[in-house]
Order: sequence, then C-alpha cells, then structure tokens
Amino acid sequence: MKTLLVLRHAKSSWKDHGLEDHDRTLNKRGTKDAPAMGKLIRKKKLTPDWIQSSTALRARKTAEMVAEVSKFSGEIQFEEELYLARPATIVAVIQRSAPPSAETVLIVGHNPGFGELVEILTGQKQLFPTAALAQIELPVERWDELTPETEGKLIDLWRPKELAGESE
Repeated sequence: MKTLLVLRHAKSSWKDHGLEDHDRTLNKRGTKDAPAMGKLIRKKKLTPDWIQSSTALRARKTAEMVAEVSKFSGEIQFEEELYLARPATIVAVIQRSAPPSAETVLIVGHNPGFGELVEILTGQKQLFPTAALAQIELPVERWDELTPETEGKLIDLWRPKELAGESE
C-alpha cells in the first residue's frame, strides 16, 4: 500500500493583470493556508517521502511552504507537465518519477485535474478548493503500478476553511 497526498495550490493573487498565469504568486490567504496544510501534514504524521510540484509559481510556493512546515527533508521535484495537467498526465508523471522506496508521495498542482484525479482514484466527487488536501490509500506496491483505473480509498480530505483548529 502507498499513500498519495494530492494538494491543490493555495489561493493565488490576481492583483497583477500583466503576469502570465504561470507566474502568479500566492495572495495573503494563500500564504496563510499553505503553512497550515504543512502543519496538518506533520500533525497527522503524513510527512511525505517525496514531493513533486507543478512549475507554476503559486504551486512552487505552496510546495515550499508545506515542505518546510511539515519537516520534509528531501528536495522538491518540479515538473512542467503538472502545470494544468489532466488526471492521465498526473498519473503518468507519478508512474515514471516517484521513487519506488517512497511510501508517501505529495503532489502539488491545479484544478480541474487534481480534483478529477481524486474522483477517478477514489470514485468520490469532492469539492476541491485551493489548498485542499486529499489522502488516498492506493493498493500498489510500486508507483509504476499506478494507473487511472487503480481503485484507491479516500482516507481523508481537508479544506482550509474547515480546519478550525485541526492543525493546532
């Protein structure tokens, strides 16, 4: 069994209309929610063995904040293909990139693909707002066995607005 943590990037800023979508950073709420999710990950003893993130600035910043607060000790991997990726692409990236020894993998990226991935792997459609985190248990021994048809189990789903002291 492997554990996949699916994290949508924290809330981003639309203040600078001259920026390309890929270059938007986090807004005030995003810079609060990302560390809160890292704290939750640490509290739940889910600190990942490996993290891979979209290259978009808002996803990078989210991944970096979560990694620091959750006490992740590795190096975050950044993957251009995760930028606005569909579920099949996300699965393909995990298959070829996640180290076999990693028991818990955290991926950071964007909707609609990340929300759809949770639905495809668990059979449960969920509201997946910014900084939402899903914990999925997968019946695979190696990450290269993961497919879009893998039937995982949604263990938990946390949304920042619902935490109310959960990460304390």
